[in-house]
Amino acid sequence: MASASLVALSPQRAGAQALPPLGVLAREAVQPAPRGWVWPLEPRPAVVRPFDPPSRPWLSGHRGVDLAAPNGAEVRSPAAGTVVFSGWVVDRPVVTVDHGEGRRSSFEPVSGSVPVGTRVDRGAGLGTVTVSEAGHCAPSTCLHWGVREGGAGSDDYRDPIAFIEDRRPSVLLPWNGG
Repeated sequence: MASASLVALSPQRAGAQALPPLGVLAREAVQPAPRGWVWPLEPRPAVVRPFDPPSRPWLSGHRGVDLAAPNGAEVRSPAAGTVVFSGWVVDRPVVTVDHGEGRRSSFEPVSGSVPVGTRVDRGAGLGTVTVSEAGHCAPSTCLHWGVREGGAGSDDYRDPIAFIEDRRPSVLLPWNGG
């Protein structure tokens, strides 16, 4: 049985890519996002729908995370920054914070309580979850949190939770016996 599994996973079959040596995998592992951010809700919320980016910018996907949140829950800034938008986008209220270095967080549906241009600290209140009709998490309510890098108008979305927790896969390295 193990032989069959090894053959099925063999990189020599047509179209397969050979895996680099283990040491190369460790050095070229996905770089972590700079952590030190906090959850935008207290207590730590359940993730209702995880980050699921599209394979191409124009395709459908989930460009953020949905966090379980009751209507009226306070939303906090996950990192220091400046409120750059607070208003309506189509049919829902949105708040966006610029954290610098081309990184922005957006939250919806959130009625902002902080004026545009206000500098906020990590953990500062931004507004409250405001669902007037059935939202996209119906019948429950949730907070959608998206993070973009690359400045305004960028389609370079990141997993927001990676700014709080290390989401890289574990990599086993050879043990030298020491």
